Amino acid sequence: MTSISAFAAGTYRFDRQASNLVGMKSELDDLSRQLATGRTAETYGGLGAGRSTSLSARAGISAQDGYLAAITTADTRVKLTTASLTQIKTLSDSARSNLNGLLTSQNKALPSTSVQLADNNLSAAIDALNQQVGDVYVFSGRATDTRPVASRELILNGDSTQGLAGVKDLIAEQKKADLGPDGNGRLSQSRIGADITLTEDANAEARANFGFSIVGATVPAGGTITTALTAATPATASPVFAENPTDGTRVRVAVNLPDGSQATYDLTARTSVATGSTDSFAIGASPEETAANLRTLLKGLPGEGALASAQSASPPGLSVQFEGGSPASLALSVAGTPKAGDALTVTLAMHDGTTKTIKLTARGSADPASATTFAIGATPEDTAANLNQTLGNALKTAADTDLAASSTTRAATNFFEGSPTAGLAPRRVSADGNGYDPVAGAGTVIWYQGDDSADPRATATVQVGASRTVQIGAQANEAAIRKTLAGLAAVAAENFTDATGAVDTARFNATAERVSSDLTPDADRSGLEGLVTDFGLASSSMANAKSVANATKATLENSLDGIDTVSTQEVAAKLVSLQTQLQASYKVTSMLSEMSLVNYLR
Repeated sequence: MTSISAFAAGTYRFDRQASNLVGMKSELDDLSRQLATGRTAETYGGLGAGRSTSLSARAGISAQDGYLAAITTADTRVKLTTASLTQIKTLSDSARSNLNGLLTSQNKALPSTSVQLADNNLSAAIDALNQQVGDVYVFSGRATDTRPVASRELILNGDSTQGLAGVKDLIAEQKKADLGPDGNGRLSQSRIGADITLTEDANAEARANFGFSIVGATVPAGGTITTALTAATPATASPVFAENPTDGTRVRVAVNLPDGSQATYDLTARTSVATGSTDSFAIGASPEETAANLRTLLKGLPGEGALASAQSASPPGLSVQFEGGSPASLALSVAGTPKAGDALTVTLAMHDGTTKTIKLTARGSADPASATTFAIGATPEDTAANLNQTLGNALKTAADTDLAASSTTRAATNFFEGSPTAGLAPRRVSADGNGYDPVAGAGTVIWYQGDDSADPRATATVQVGASRTVQIGAQANEAAIRKTLAGLAAVAAENFTDATGAVDTARFNATAERVSSDLTPDADRSGLEGLVTDFGLASSSMANAKSVANATKATLENSLDGIDTVSTQEVAAKLVSLQTQLQASYKVTSMLSEMSLVNYLR
């Protein structure tokens, strides 16, 4: 049952006055709170219609704060990465300048300084690649908690206690395989009467990977010495899988390029291959079909049909089968008595793309140990015997210098191509010395232990905007870095002395020329300069994103003025005005409360 309260005449006015006083007091408290806190309300509900604007703006500000924090952290990482790459570039330039200087120097004792400088620079480069930002190794790709590069000692000398070979071991193996059992670049040399024959190695796999290749020979027109070159016929080199690979399996192949050098490609087996892919081949229904697909891919790569070696994990156990082919041979014939000064030149090629020209000059007399002159004999047979002796000396000299230098740089390159991915360890010479063993690399130091991604930049990204990211990942095994490390290690691993302890200037010069060439910046600036440029662009992009984030944040903060925040001057003015009104209301109310009929009658 609802009751209606009594209503007396005149009570409405007092009730309304009381209500007004309570409202004014509440407004006074609210203004006091606003003046103390600077906020319009303590809850979003208190903002009224402005609450949706406030919520949206604050979410935007929070997002910009997140981008700015990410940019600040990433900027430190990018700056350190750039500084490390710049340092490695400086070390590379220093080593190249030193080698070029010594190539023109007459001081025969200076190669030791180059070895020491290269050793020091290698150590410094390794330190630069092992830099950290906090607990993040910046050159490890996604494996940020893994130290990317092994120590200088382990890289150069290996670890005999663990059965792991280093650069020096690989260089020794490569030299032995290149020089061959006779120390002359795996060439066969024979003489019958006045005829001399020089022939390449009979083993097709050895010819594809080691020793000298015969390019040609020249003699003076109308002379008594004639030459005839029988060109080699290439063997058929076919990839063979012991088992079918699974999707994502990586294999490595080396091919002989048209310029005589070798190139290494890492390829991936896929169940489905995109049209035009140059780094993937399709997995067939059988190992033979997969091998056919790999051959098809190789035909689109430089050096078509010149497969030299292959390796993978086992399974799938990729190897190369060589069939057919014949070696090149050079026939020299002495038909009469040559004139003093007549010269024979023989051009040989090596598997690093360089050539060596041997020049043999006829003289009235010559030292039998000479590698440059041969004595004119009483008969063509005698002259041929002298020429054959000098030719043999020259081949061994060339093998001990230019070919040995080629072996050094190739072995260093092979070492730094070694990957932590199963089956992609550095190439190692097979036990018979005629090729590379697809699985022997397991006993080799793996110098790089970080992430082995095909796209190093994508291994680390930073969100700098709602739909904008910047890639800042790096790996120590990127091609430009590997090339620099290989060049430094090739010099640091050698001592350039002969069997008697004397400085081997010829071998040093041959090595220095190759290393200096490897350390020379690419014309298209795709080497270390290209890496520095990548991170310079990333830094610029982040700086631009930071400017945008700061401007956006400022705009959103300005949009909150009058919604979330109040003007203290305006609130103070309202507060003073309200206090005046409230005091006046209190006084009037007090006066009215004391009025009565008795007072009126007085």
